[in-house]
Amino acid sequence: MTMGRGAMQSDYMHWFKVQRPVRINLSSSEVPHFRLDRLPLTIGKLDADGASHPRYAPLRERIGKRHGIATECVVGANGTSMANFLAMAALIAPGDEVLFERPAYEPMLSSARFLGADIKWIERRAENGFQLDLDQLENAATDRTRLIVLTNLHNPSGALTSEDDLRAIGAIAERCGAHVLADEVYLDSAVPPQPTSAHLGPQFVVTSSLTKVYGLSGLRCGWILAEPGLAERMWRLNDLFGVNQPHQSEMLSCFAFDHLEQVAAGNAERLAVNRDIFNEFVASREDLDCMKAEHGITVFPRWKGGDTETLHDLLRSKHDTAIVPGRWFDMPDHFRVGLGGDTETVKEGLARLGAGLDELA
Repeated sequence: MTMGRGAMQSDYMHWFKVQRPVRINLSSSEVPHFRLDRLPLTIGKLDADGASHPRYAPLRERIGKRHGIATECVVGANGTSMANFLAMAALIAPGDEVLFERPAYEPMLSSARFLGADIKWIERRAENGFQLDLDQLENAATDRTRLIVLTNLHNPSGALTSEDDLRAIGAIAERCGAHVLADEVYLDSAVPPQPTSAHLGPQFVVTSSLTKVYGLSGLRCGWILAEPGLAERMWRLNDLFGVNQPHQSEMLSCFAFDHLEQVAAGNAERLAVNRDIFNEFVASREDLDCMKAEHGITVFPRWKGGDTETLHDLLRSKHDTAIVPGRWFDMPDHFRVGLGGDTETVKEGLARLGAGLDELA
């Protein structure tokens, strides 16, 4: 059993932030940034008096309305990563058993380890389309299980967990007296659109933000959807960790929600085109395996040549191109590619990726 706190950092986030910029960035996992000056707002519409507005109701109302959730069930957070940390900090204590998907998003895993969780793995296997193994989950869950953690869409593969599977996961959690933490930051890029799992029962705690699918990462507008009692616990934790959210960011986030169709315009169509281009690229390569890209912004192909750190280094040094090597997801022969960029950049990136693969053949 793991007791006490684990590593007090995210090695992946540090690695990602210190990478030298490249011309073709296939490591990005979001759509292009949206310029807020395209919206009909002026500085006069912002509360510029320097005051904070605790639990700013207008933003929580907009988030709740979008998801069909009561305002008292919405907790604000600085991005999805902070939302995930607040949720886990409210739900688990050192030594608690946490069932975690693998491959997993490292910052979520590092947060659970920092909080002293006893991690048990539930595999997502490439040969099964990276779907959660529900039989393994059923067998792994015990009366010590306090939390089941998943991403939907899955990061890094983009796999969608169906509502039927989510209901089954919720039933397992309910039998154990546990919760399900579902990071849904990519869910708005599912095809067709999917509802939040927050409606599937009180055991579900959901996090998301305006970052990945809407290109507004600079706002750090994240949130948690949870039952009122849990939401209050998370607000109290936020008093400790962050006190209040930056109010001008809250105001800008409200404007973004009021014009979300404009913010998201063209993203779904571009992603569909980019997925088709990627699928054609993989079909042309004998050295890559990957399930068909149907949803989301990220894909997670396997390179038959071995450890993708070698591929990553070559692409950066010779082709001015970046991917995310699979070691960050405990699958070193895989790598993550982001398909959110403009189509010409994705085409050029895949061409450079192909050139790098050919050199390593």
